[in-house]
Amino acid sequence: MIEQSLTPETLACLKDLERQALWHACWMIHNANHLREKGEVKVGGHQASSASLVSIMTALYFHVLRPEDRVAVKPHASPVFHGIQYLMGNQTREKLKNFRGFGGAQSYPSRTKDIDDVDFSTGSVGLGVAITAFASLVQDYVAAKQWSKARPTGRMIALVGDAELDEGNVYECLQEGWKHDLRNTWWVIDYNRQSLDGVVREGLWQRIEGIFTAFGWDVKVLKYGALQQAAFKEPGGEALRGWIDRCPNQLYSALTFQGGAAWRKRLTDEIGGQAGVAGLLSARSDDQLSDLMNNLGGHCIETLVRTFESVDHDRPTVFLAYTIKGWGTPLAGHKDNHAGLMTKAQMEAFQTRIGVKSGQEWEEFGAIPSPEPIRRFLKTVPFFAKGKRRFNAPALPASGPVFLDDRELSTQAGFGKILDALAQRDDALSARIVTMAPDVTVSTNLGPWVNRRGLFARGQLADTFRDERVPSAQKWEFGPGGQHIELGIAEMNLFLLLGAAGLSHSLFGERLLPIGTVYDPFVARGLDALNYACYQDARFMIVGTPSGVTLAPEGGAHQSIGSQLIGMSQDGLASFEPAFLDELSVIMNWAFDYMQRDGDATHDPRTWLRDETGGSVYLRLTTRPLEQIAKRREDAIFRQGVIDGAYWLRKPSARTRIVLAYQGCVAPEVLMAAGRMAEAQGDVAVLAVTSADRLNAGWTAAQRARRHGHVDAFAHVETLLADASRTASLITVTDGHPATLGWLGSVHGHRTVSLGVEHFGQTGTIADLYAHFGIDTHAIMEAAESLIRADAAPRAGAA
Repeated sequence: MIEQSLTPETLACLKDLERQALWHACWMIHNANHLREKGEVKVGGHQASSASLVSIMTALYFHVLRPEDRVAVKPHASPVFHGIQYLMGNQTREKLKNFRGFGGAQSYPSRTKDIDDVDFSTGSVGLGVAITAFASLVQDYVAAKQWSKARPTGRMIALVGDAELDEGNVYECLQEGWKHDLRNTWWVIDYNRQSLDGVVREGLWQRIEGIFTAFGWDVKVLKYGALQQAAFKEPGGEALRGWIDRCPNQLYSALTFQGGAAWRKRLTDEIGGQAGVAGLLSARSDDQLSDLMNNLGGHCIETLVRTFESVDHDRPTVFLAYTIKGWGTPLAGHKDNHAGLMTKAQMEAFQTRIGVKSGQEWEEFGAIPSPEPIRRFLKTVPFFAKGKRRFNAPALPASGPVFLDDRELSTQAGFGKILDALAQRDDALSARIVTMAPDVTVSTNLGPWVNRRGLFARGQLADTFRDERVPSAQKWEFGPGGQHIELGIAEMNLFLLLGAAGLSHSLFGERLLPIGTVYDPFVARGLDALNYACYQDARFMIVGTPSGVTLAPEGGAHQSIGSQLIGMSQDGLASFEPAFLDELSVIMNWAFDYMQRDGDATHDPRTWLRDETGGSVYLRLTTRPLEQIAKRREDAIFRQGVIDGAYWLRKPSARTRIVLAYQGCVAPEVLMAAGRMAEAQGDVAVLAVTSADRLNAGWTAAQRARRHGHVDAFAHVETLLADASRTASLITVTDGHPATLGWLGSVHGHRTVSLGVEHFGQTGTIADLYAHFGIDTHAIMEAAESLIRADAAPRAGAA
């Protein structure tokens, strides 16, 4: 029973830990700014933001949570999180002392940078909230599979700032959760009613309650703490409750900051004449009255624990916990406290009140008079009972590339056929593939895979069209065995789900190989969530298609220009853009292995890439059918070149004056130009680039290595371009931004002309737009001829 769960002894321990966690959080921030205040800009306080969540996190981590639960911590509650982990021995004193410093505990909890037990990295606000819902969906997906080991089902919990609810991705997530019968998800809203720039609007709680109720969530409002609830039972208590309910947010915050005397005057002036109120007020000192008015539900351990433990179902639940920003500190309630920092004098007074002796600031239990009972209590805390809770899962062996025999096909269609071939296999790798798309399943060629593997749902859902004998190429059968998750049109949801599924091996102990498809121009719509997924080291494959201006008749809205540069600049993401099907086959086979690697960060001396660390993969594909190279290429040299980022399609000779380097589906234009120019110009070399990203990353790393004394460090692109005479000129071509390949001339100093797309296209055919942007055969030849003419022209000042 709930009443038996929270004993007086347990409650006393929790209150001691609450005080200790508050001290650690405030002291870490104070120390970090004190260390950096000379010669550097202060990094912001956030003592107030941390303090508002201390009680909630104490109740959760030290009593309510179980090892199978996973938590996304509100960004500014990082000091509280690190302080709690420090108490449990999962964080070091050295890293706390260096909080916000290089190598220290992170300002926001990070799975990859922190040493303590972070479940979800904190990223842009709102993302940590939504990923818990998608992690719950992934947990259900894993549990439904026959290959999955039986494990306890955990709750996916987000600690949410009320201002985070301004983020649109939160509401996109709500709708997707409703569609997929979301469960085992808790969102705890820190309703302190203060955002970065002010106080939230009156009545927001009603809107929050209405929205969540509409999507089937259970809503728990924690407005009054145990002290307030007891006071409401006294004479005058109902009048006090009514006044609290009517009090505007700004006034409540201001009175909190002013303290007990201000509370007494305001309450006396406004309700002091009502029966019993005068006695209720006079029975309390100013400090006691201040404690009473600050005793909102989100700061009352007893109320928090009883409310959390009252949930006896697995429906998604939101807890609207009333709190005070800066609770327990001199900053409480002030409108400017978001980045506020206690002065040294305030900190000293706060330290005295908390009970930490001078010189004991970093002691684990410096704020607790009798730590031994606490030490014994912490050994019984369920959440930490099994140590760190990260799983691992063995890598799945790749079964070799799927090569296609089509003589003419687009890479998008080839991707679909490769997946279809994998769907026909009965092996561990194909069983762990899970695909997803934001309402573009059929138009991105996932249809054959879905027809064979089905759509996922926890319950069986029939295909009504099929049952009614309506002819259709698609078999839309839902069930627990399905391996495709269909999403609505929200790219943020796609990348959040990819991120959650890409962490399945760590969160749930089962390896998944997530593949998402999206229209390439709309990668940018989910870029925040993509970055968040990569920052957490999630592993997935994202397929952007169609790319460039190849969807020419639909105009600029469906044309991607800068997505290649996104792929090149995004950490944790290896970006490829194959032109031919055999390249795509090799890349996909390699990608399934790369997505599972977890080695050290050592650079490969052949390429200077850190491939053993693994990562996610981005494929930029096209709907443009290309005639394939006549002879299938399966040799090891070809395969390695494709993976390393480039290979010679036509090698240069000593007589080569023009080198054409291309990436993607402009291959026909380049090869046609090379053939025509060869008649007049002799040898024309062609460099097929499959990954400008990997070429550039290796080159950058090799340059850095040489600066550090590794004189023999040479990247793959340096080795390739060394074959071309320094007097030869480069012409780079791509259906995307010309900067994607424009840097190639800097590798060995080759003169370079870069052709590409810099503006949104108009409608028309591919030929129309390629001519318009100057990436067709004629433009390539024209660029080459201008370089040759420049070489032949007499130089200024020559005799």
